[in-house]
Amino acid sequence: MLQVLDIVVPVFAIVLVGFAYAQLRPADMDTANRLNVSLFSPALIFHALSEQVGDIGGLGSLALGAAVIVLGSGVLAWLPARLLGWQWRTVVPPAMFKNVGNMGLPLMVFAYGEGALSAAVTLFVTSTLIHFTLGAWLLSRGLNLLGLLRNPIVLATIAGIAAQALDWRAPEMLRPGIAMLADVAIPLMLVSLGVRLTDLDLNHWRIGLLGGLLAPLTGLAIAVPWILAAGLSGQQAGLLLLLAALPPAVLNYILAESFRQQPAEVAAIVAFGNLAALAVIPAVLAMLL
Repeated sequence: MLQVLDIVVPVFAIVLVGFAYAQLRPADMDTANRLNVSLFSPALIFHALSEQVGDIGGLGSLALGAAVIVLGSGVLAWLPARLLGWQWRTVVPPAMFKNVGNMGLPLMVFAYGEGALSAAVTLFVTSTLIHFTLGAWLLSRGLNLLGLLRNPIVLATIAGIAAQALDWRAPEMLRPGIAMLADVAIPLMLVSLGVRLTDLDLNHWRIGLLGGLLAPLTGLAIAVPWILAAGLSGQQAGLLLLLAALPPAVLNYILAESFRQQPAEVAAIVAFGNLAALAVIPAVLAMLL
């Protein structure tokens, strides 16, 4: 139990700092979030993929597992959404796209150490790429490939993979700067999540609570049989189970607002799902460790 607390307390403590700060004074995170998406997170991805990658084959199996969990969660979430009379475009994407950035990356690194950073980033990149392609298509019924290729996270992923494949490293004088930018990403993600939780709307508590729980429930329902069928174990299995158990990503709300897909309901799903993670994540970690 103490080992579980050692992992979750630092993560949730930083989230609480963001929540408390936003309660004390208005906090506009738009600029900070844009910087994180455009600068700090791409630096983290490039740094992890170009400098810290170990077993490429192992990362490939993780990426495949992440894709199966994301897509499978969407298939499983569609039926309860229809049965409960909810718009599936409101409920299915939050079940598919977990909070790998704000919560998953720090949890995975705290649980398995800095050596797991490249594996955790692989899961983050896989989920994010599907979110910006299939996820955007589900909400908009169209896909802007040019916009996708301009996305800093996509560009950093391509650059990191190319650097690793070509055995190229950034010049020595630039590496400390890239590492410093990368170090900002995860703490800022957690603070941003805490600030976002202050927007909780209790008027949509039913769809918020049930929709929020669909993310870990559908994720684990897909992850467990996949891990057994693929014969995965150890760190790989643990990382995929953590991915599956994560709550909905904050990006779901941002995209729902952009495409006018019931943003208030999606915000409730994201907020309640992340609050439920206070119980779900420690339980999963207790089984893994």
